This record gives sequence, structure tokens and C-alpha cells, in this order.
Amino acid sequence: MQYLVDTGIWLRLFDRADPEHSTILQSLWMMRSSKYTLATCPQNIAEFWNVSTRPMSARGGYGQSVTTTERRVQFIERASVILAETPAAYQAWRLLLTSYNVQGVAVHDVRLVAMMKTAGISHLLTLNARDFARYASVTTVTPQDLVATTPPT
Repeated sequence: MQYLVDTGIWLRLFDRADPEHSTILQSLWMMRSSKYTLATCPQNIAEFWNVSTRPMSARGGYGQSVTTTERRVQFIERASVILAETPAAYQAWRLLLTSYNVQGVAVHDVRLVAMMKTAGISHLLTLNARDFARYASVTTVTPQDLVATTPPT
């Protein structure tokens, strides 16, 4: 099974001070060891680069250098399949925008939904399940969901 990994997961994976870090690390490790395929798309990488290199003084910025961000993106590229932006994904996105009356910042989320749809991916690993609740084709899973379902060792 293939999962699209949302940008917030990737960002917190590299932020050891984030309260979600260890749960995210554990959930990704579990997925990889269970032979799930992780996927990402150019939009995730663009969002990751934006937040990573944004100054810490700016809202949500991590203040990382381009060199550090590049190394982290290379890790993401090795750890996941990069979905291609295709004309079919664009058409799916345009249809979803009007079908779901999407406005404002939700435009970015529905773009991920379109990428998933055209790639045949139904599951999304995210910290923001609410943002995707209206899309019937998307099954959201949080790192906490994955860790909570693991039997104790």
C-alpha cells in the first residue's frame, strides 16, 4: 500500500524538539518496516523548502540554510516515491476545486488530493486529518493512529 506523506510530517521528522517528532519517527519506521511505500509530490517539497528556509522570526519558519534544507530534501527523495505532476492531476485538481467549492488556503490541500487521486493513492499520513475530512476518496491516518495500533512488545 502507498501513502502520501503530508508536508507537516516531513518538517517535524527533522525537528527533534517538536513534541510530535518521536511519534512521527516511530510511525514512519513502522510503515517502512511493514513494506508500505511512502510518496510525496513536488508541492510537498516546495512547502517543505518554504517553511524550512523561512526565518525563525517569521510565522512558522524553521530558519534553516539552503544547504541543510537541500540535504533534508535529498533524504525525503530517497525515502519516498516522488509523484509526477501531470495534466491529469491538474484536471483532477480543477474539478475538485469546483466540486467541493474550495476557497483560500484549502486550495493547497485539494491539490494533494488530486495528486493522490491520479496516482491511485487513497491514504494520507498527516497531522491535519480535519483538513481532508470532506474528501471521500482520502483516508487520513495520523502518526498517533499508527503508533496506537501497534501491539506492545
